[in-house]
Amino acid sequence: MSFRSCLLMLMVLATLSVGCARRNRAASNASSAVDNRKPEEIRRENARDLASVMADELQLRDDQVLRVRQVLANTVEQVNAAQKKFGDDKAGLTTALKQINAASESQLKSAMTSAQYKLYQQRKPQIQQKLREQQQQK
Repeated sequence: MSFRSCLLMLMVLATLSVGCARRNRAASNASSAVDNRKPEEIRRENARDLASVMADELQLRDDQVLRVRQVLANTVEQVNAAQKKFGDDKAGLTTALKQINAASESQLKSAMTSAQYKLYQQRKPQIQQKLREQQQQK
């Protein structure tokens, strides 16, 4: 895996983990909107949203969508565990995230056809942007 693709996947994971902060701020600014969900729950929701975006962008079959959702859900759980384990140890967390990313990419690759995975690699920035747009609409 190239350094660039590793960085892109880490950005996607970062979107899953910190993209929810914008949504929480927006919800807290609205007087009637209260979001009592934990960050872990929001990351799980973001993983589902990402799987849906990937399904649309890559034209995944239903069985592939289920597998991608499983991979992303597992990735989120691993990221949550790594964040708890490493806390403020940024170097340790970065190393763990790179390992999680590599495993996730390998699993995603096995869930897709070669053509879909190639398209996924090419469209990562667009997929990430579409996910951000969906999050802002919520």
